[in-house]
Amino acid sequence: RCYLEDGASKGAWLNRSSIIFAGSDKWSVDPRVSIATANRREYSLQIQDVDVTDDGPYTCSVQTQHTPRTMQVHLTVQVSPKIFRISSDIIVNEGSNVTLVCLATGKPEPSISWRHISPSAKPFESGQYLDIYGITRDQAGEYECSAENDVSVPDVKKVKVTVNFAPTIQELKSSGVVLGGNGLIRCEGAGVPAPVFEWYKGERKLINGQQGITIKNYSTRSLLTVTNVTEEHFGNYTCVAANKLGTTNASLPLNPPSTAQYGITGDAEVLFSCWYLVLTLSSLSSIFYLKNIILH
Repeated sequence: RCYLEDGASKGAWLNRSSIIFAGSDKWSVDPRVSIATANRREYSLQIQDVDVTDDGPYTCSVQTQHTPRTMQVHLTVQVSPKIFRISSDIIVNEGSNVTLVCLATGKPEPSISWRHISPSAKPFESGQYLDIYGITRDQAGEYECSAENDVSVPDVKKVKVTVNFAPTIQELKSSGVVLGGNGLIRCEGAGVPAPVFEWYKGERKLINGQQGITIKNYSTRSLLTVTNVTEEHFGNYTCVAANKLGTTNASLPLNPPSTAQYGITGDAEVLFSCWYLVLTLSSLSSIFYLKNIILH
């Protein structure tokens, strides 16, 4: 705002060395600027739709009949943070070094921070660049960049990091089998890209739908079902998981059920019979001893 001393004085507005208004004459071609005159003395400069380019010093010069006077004001234009560049989604192999970039504009200059979106997420040091050395599979996922300068809510963008790693077999388990029934072997694995599963019995590769074998593969597991189990189905089964980074396998024997019942083996039955015979002979000896006492 600027005020004239009396009706006879004249004013002018300048931006740096450029004249915007001289009296009522407009020198600027910018349609957003005008003079606000609520009364005869007011000579204020009005700017609509303020832009960051309007930032800077403005001078109001008042020419009077006596001595000229000037008033200077600095217009500071604050700008909300805006991320204009962030790394694209990337795919890397485990053990690689990764650098993520996040650039933003704003006034005051925004601070940039990174966060790994995971259950155990920990904030990283602030900065435009995030360096990850020897990345592991646990560090895969989304990374969030936040630009903040207190002018408005932070601007947030995300980048996805996919970490490839060789497959592993985490569990190989059988549900147990009986002759004439069905058997199930479950193979749990992990790997990126998702592993391809294969099954072998001994050295022979098993084919889905042949010899009573059904194989169902999923992204992290494979299920092998044996229908109407016979003696030929017993043996060693191997689950193989493979992707472009490697191959792994695990084996499990599929054995016939034990013929023992109630935990008594054949040897135990012989031993049990021997003890029964000893007890029986002891009882007969006791009977003859009592008979002799009575007769005498």
